[in-house]
Order: sequence, then structure tokens, then C-alpha cells
Amino acid sequence: MLHLEIVTPEKKIFSDTVEDVYLPGEEGEMGVLEMHAALVTSLKAGELRYRKDGEVHELAIGSGFAEVTQEKVSVLTDMALGEEDIDEAAVEAAVKSAEDALHGLKHDHNAEEIAHLQGMIAQSMAKLKLKRKRRNI
Repeated sequence: MLHLEIVTPEKKIFSDTVEDVYLPGEEGEMGVLEMHAALVTSLKAGELRYRKDGEVHELAIGSGFAEVTQEKVSVLTDMALGEEDIDEAAVEAAVKSAEDALHGLKHDHNAEEIAHLQGMIAQSMAKLKLKRKRRNI
């Protein structure tokens, strides 16, 4: 078994043993099983999945980092939400607002502001993808 811990700035979201974990890494999805080689990797906004007692659980996460050891996966992220915690209409409005703000910026604008808006859009898209996933099954 593998211990998974998911932490946001606000609180510890999850801490328990799991069978496996799938993370949205910067280079693509990464699967982690017990006895995985130790590493630290950055995460992008996307879907984190883990299997506990044969059941798959999914969370939309924001950017962050994961530390993997042979027995543990520690995820530090700025957001982690389950499907039931996502208000689709509010997320769609947030995407539209961020896209409008991004399109309204001039090219010589602050790169930090552009990166912030792009990050907001990526997080929102991760939420929408998870929320809408069940409709397509």
C-alpha cells in the first residue's frame, strides 16, 4: 500500500493509504505504485486519480508539487476539489471573465498578470473537465 497525502494552503484534503495514484505532471500523466523511485516533480492543473479499496476517486487539482517516496506520495497544490464541490456555472463564468481579461491586455502588459490569468483558466478547465466527465461515459 501507498500513503497519499494531498494538502492545499487551506487544509489537508486527504490522508490515507491507497493502491495507486495518477498525477497530472508537467510532462504528462504519471502513475505511482508502491516502491516507486523517489522523486520530486511539478504538477500542472488537471485531474488527480487514486484507487482505494478497488474504487477510483478523482479530484481536480491546481498547479503544485508532488514528492514521491517508496511508501508515500505528498501532493502540495493550490486547489483540490471533488466533482461534488464544483459549481459548473460559476466556473464557466470565471473562465469567461479570465479569458476576457486576457484578451483585453496589451502585449506589453505585465507577464505576471498574464501568467496569473492563464493559471486561472487552466484551473477552471480542470474543474470543468472533471465535472463534465461523467456525462460522456
